[in-house]
Amino acid sequence: MMNSYTTYIFDLDGTLLNTLDDLAASTNHALRSMGMPERTIEEVRRFVGNGVRKLIERAVPEGSSPVVVDEALSRFRQHYLEHNLDTTRPYDGIEEMLKRLKARGCRLAIVSNKFYAATQELARHFFPNTIEVAIGEHEAECIRRKPAPDTVEEALRQLGVGKEGAVYVGDSDVDVLTARNSGLPCISVLWGFRTKEFLLQHGAAVFASSPGDICDCL
Repeated sequence: MMNSYTTYIFDLDGTLLNTLDDLAASTNHALRSMGMPERTIEEVRRFVGNGVRKLIERAVPEGSSPVVVDEALSRFRQHYLEHNLDTTRPYDGIEEMLKRLKARGCRLAIVSNKFYAATQELARHFFPNTIEVAIGEHEAECIRRKPAPDTVEEALRQLGVGKEGAVYVGDSDVDVLTARNSGLPCISVLWGFRTKEFLLQHGAAVFASSPGDICDCL
């Protein structure tokens, strides 16, 4: 049975794009350049989800000063903007799923805790014909990062639609909270950065095992 959703708000990292290797490479570039121990892929997987500042705060040695975090973050940003397409790719089936939804007349947007320039660049590069709006970290403009509802509300505003018929799709506990805070139903994907067991512990209830499931998820 087809669903009745007409607007889909997608998380980006771990939901539409597998960005983990590039995030880890830029994290380790920043750490290495400052003489700090590097992190494993699995550590970076656990660190992502709350924005790049939180990623760097978790990656640098415990007890690092805010000045050190700022410098590491600056080095991360510079490297990531130059290297965020090195290995990043859509998960298998994502592009086909977006095309199916678009052909059905659905409105499609991205909201991410990734910084704004990178979110926009990745959306334009990979999904120029399907994603209409991409909102990244925007706190300088008083749009709070997820799990606050601000980015979702801004995406809906830019799409020119309301919450009725809208659904949020993500891969993490942050996404479950974002959907709840936004007053939207949530579909949690199982190919991303968190396990089903972890998501269940954090309140997820509806799951997609493959991108095709999103098209059919009630």
